[in-house]
Amino acid sequence: MTRWLVTGAGGMLGRDLVAALADRGEPVSGMDRASLDVTDDAAVADAIASARPDVVVNCAAWTAVDDAEACEEQALAVNAGGAAVLAAACAGSGGSGTRLVQVSTDYVFAGDAGRPYAEDDVPAPRTAYGRTKLAGERAVLSRLPGSGYVVRTAWLYGAHGPNFVKTMIRLSGQRPTVDVVDDQRGQPTWTADVARHIIALIDSAARPGIYHATSAGQTTWYGLAREIFDLLGADPSRVRPVPSSAFPRPAQRPAYSVLGHGAWSGPGIDPIGDWRAALHSAFPGILAARQAAAATG
Repeated sequence: MTRWLVTGAGGMLGRDLVAALADRGEPVSGMDRASLDVTDDAAVADAIASARPDVVVNCAAWTAVDDAEACEEQALAVNAGGAAVLAAACAGSGGSGTRLVQVSTDYVFAGDAGRPYAEDDVPAPRTAYGRTKLAGERAVLSRLPGSGYVVRTAWLYGAHGPNFVKTMIRLSGQRPTVDVVDDQRGQPTWTADVARHIIALIDSAARPGIYHATSAGQTTWYGLAREIFDLLGADPSRVRPVPSSAFPRPAQRPAYSVLGHGAWSGPGIDPIGDWRAALHSAFPGILAARQAAAATG
């Protein structure tokens, strides 16, 4: 049986991954930001020595994309420094043979392609967040060439924490119309699907390297919002398309965030399925979690 340690276990993906492992009966230690600072060498070494994991999945990250523009050094400390600390611990005597899965992002690419980005395409981040996440990828792959994995994902939503799907659900009940960007294209991805694919990656003894865990198909934020309104039984025409310039942000958003999934063929794992089917499957749980939070809040 595989022993797991999940950092950033209080976040949207981390919570789903810990739950999926627990459902399988796998021994898993989930550590959130309060219980483990991934930039602290001694704390990380102690955590790995205590948990004795076969696999560490690093879901801990600075994900405030706009704030990173003004605080790149701090974001780098978490996104690259934390990844390097974990990689060193996994490579050291306390974590001998421990595999490390580093969760990363579409922001490592320029976002101006005309076809899905392949796993081996040359990164060219245009934001501080993207630069720090790319540095984290390189820290893991250089220190753990035989046991380091990078799993890039994008446009995440799920039952836990704030995300676009929850925002649209809330706004549908607050506003007669909602303006949503229609010139950014990507793959809405359910965190539960990413969790399952991380587990499958390790179960399959796949070769170390880079994998893309995003849903199949593609849409815009506007297209996603319309689908959410439709699932709510609300009129999708209440969602109005606008350009990105309508919402100026410190960090430039990629216009094209579609990732290719070719690497999954190596271990014989089917990529994540269609984004729309996943949203339909996830939706009841998201609504239930929202209702539960409202009842206790």
